[in-house]
Amino acid sequence: MKLIEGGVCAAKGFKANGIHCGIRKNRNKKDLALIVSDTPAAAAAVYTTNLVKGAPLLVTKAHLADGTAQAILCNSGNANTCNADGIEIAETMSRLAADALGLAPEAMVIASTGVIGQPLPIAPIAEGLPALAAGLNANGSDNAAEGIMTTDTVKKQVAVEFTLGGQICRIGGIAKGSGMIHPNMATMLVFITTDVAISSAMLQKALSTDIANTFNMVSVDGDTSTNDMVTVLANGAAGNPLITEENTDFACFMKALNTVTVQLCRMIAGDGEGATRLLECRVSGAADEATAKAVAKSVICSSLLKAAMFGADANWGRVLCAIGYSGAAVDVEQVGVSFRSAAGTIAVCKNGAGIPFSEEDAKRILLEKEIEILITLGNGTAAATAWGCDLTYDYVKINGDYRT
Repeated sequence: MKLIEGGVCAAKGFKANGIHCGIRKNRNKKDLALIVSDTPAAAAAVYTTNLVKGAPLLVTKAHLADGTAQAILCNSGNANTCNADGIEIAETMSRLAADALGLAPEAMVIASTGVIGQPLPIAPIAEGLPALAAGLNANGSDNAAEGIMTTDTVKKQVAVEFTLGGQICRIGGIAKGSGMIHPNMATMLVFITTDVAISSAMLQKALSTDIANTFNMVSVDGDTSTNDMVTVLANGAAGNPLITEENTDFACFMKALNTVTVQLCRMIAGDGEGATRLLECRVSGAADEATAKAVAKSVICSSLLKAAMFGADANWGRVLCAIGYSGAAVDVEQVGVSFRSAAGTIAVCKNGAGIPFSEEDAKRILLEKEIEILITLGNGTAAATAWGCDLTYDYVKINGDYRT
């Protein structure tokens, strides 16, 4: 298995594009993206756990009821959420895109991201779709990745190549996500494409299993969005034997999917609104996976710990504090904590108590762009990883006038 270029166009039979159509005021920012498979594809999706759900999610869920789709249309700049005409707008987007592509509206996945509670004008989308569709190409992932960005500062895309049944297969994805990100579907949109031949039931099983250890373990600010969605399209163009059950091919596909999703998780967390550092909390020695996950999530979500990481302050007491209110059954006297980065590793806590360490060395380690918070619980073999970022002054600046 190897990382390759191409994002959502790395897999055979997929094209993409992204343009500025006029939803966003800044003409230099793309605001409409389209991803299309040459043939109908097996489809799977997971959605936000927020009870308030954007209209596009409701429309997409209905469209994917038969487990198939062929194209994805996403706009940025407006979430089309909490609007009286939201469903109508999302369905109109489906129809307009389907007409431009010669497909049925039910073949469309629809997504929107941006400001909540403001009507989404359909005119810019209708006017932009002919050019968007005409510009579809096998090198269009970059434009599509840009078209779904909101407060993101970098485009997020990744792809891998691997072998199934003697056939070369590929899977790639793009993502947006920077703020309003929290576990149990963090605030994000993720679109994944693959040329693997797999049934929709097994594709859904693979995705639902994977997100428990990837996207549901990401947090930037504790807010779960209304528009979160992860969608996978699998068109079977690689020609591998169809995966219809849990076997070695399914396990290989799961590994490839996980490689893509973990990379996207890291990109999302590292690009948190105002963030200067990617935080990765690795918990080991837990009695069970649930305990490990609870601890990792609690630590990565701690505003105090995130603020300490912004200041490159090895305040390990905030790690212990977050462990203590995680709700997990932990023997505090067995807990150990270390910080690690490209600059080295430093142990700061052993058996639940502080140990002597160099503040200068700790500062040097915590000034790196990527920081690992290593926690050992000392009472088992289970482990878990969660991703987040530091909490900075810029987070408040960005969200203080996000709507206006």
